[in-house]
Amino acid sequence: MPLRSTATARQERLGTELRKMREAAGITARDTARLLGTDPAKVSHIEAGRLGVSEERLRRLAAFYECGDTALVEALVAMAVGNGRKGWWEAYRGVVSAWMLDIAEMEHHATGLRSIQLSHIPGLLQTEMYSRTVNAKAIPPLPPNDLEAHVAFQMERAQVLHRSTPVPYGAVIHEAALRMRFGGPKVTRQQLEHLLEVSRLGHVSVRVVPFAGGGYMGSGQVMHFAAGPVPQLDTVQTDSAHGVTMLHAAAQLGKYQARFEQLTEDSLDRERSQEFIRAVIRDL
Repeated sequence: MPLRSTATARQERLGTELRKMREAAGITARDTARLLGTDPAKVSHIEAGRLGVSEERLRRLAAFYECGDTALVEALVAMAVGNGRKGWWEAYRGVVSAWMLDIAEMEHHATGLRSIQLSHIPGLLQTEMYSRTVNAKAIPPLPPNDLEAHVAFQMERAQVLHRSTPVPYGAVIHEAALRMRFGGPKVTRQQLEHLLEVSRLGHVSVRVVPFAGGGYMGSGQVMHFAAGPVPQLDTVQTDSAHGVTMLHAAAQLGKYQARFEQLTEDSLDRERSQEFIRAVIRDL
């Protein structure tokens, strides 16, 4: 297989998991290279996601590393086999940032999604007009054609909640996000009505944290949590002004799961959250 010029987050994740498996077995990259009949540099490329790995080779590595976790091995095999297939998001490569494509791929393969948002409606729940308004605030500003591409991309992302086998999704949204009037009252009303509609879907849970709900250390952090086919492949995505960070260390995952659970406890239940959203609409 040829070396990839740039690896996606999913390709890097597969390599990372193979490296963790090797290190847990106390086996060196040189020993692995001898098994595969190659050199340590190629092992490093595999573990960095720059070089693909076949199903046969992956199973050979898992056996060599004495990994007894069958579910994890099968999940990694599925990742390896699927890494050569192009998803819908590839049509936006070169227009939408690579990290946004990584998020779409992460969501596509997730078995469950959770979000915490404080200042705007989560991307998977945005309307076209709301998304256009938010993306129009990008720094530096997007060219008109790129702006429309970003909006179209956002709308396609949202289809993960509406496909024949939709992904279960839980969103905790702060009252501040509901009251921010991106695009003015008309756009905000349309967005909140859409939020209400989606929140009625059986696989979607929207919970509101009111201003009066209090807070705790770390409650000001947003996150997007994607559950993998096995817990070891869970991922947390966080945002910053410089882009996106993907976290998957066990301690990090546990910390963000605890934050989500704590905020969920501080939020209104589904029915009261819907009533709250309706009240915000009436205030417009």
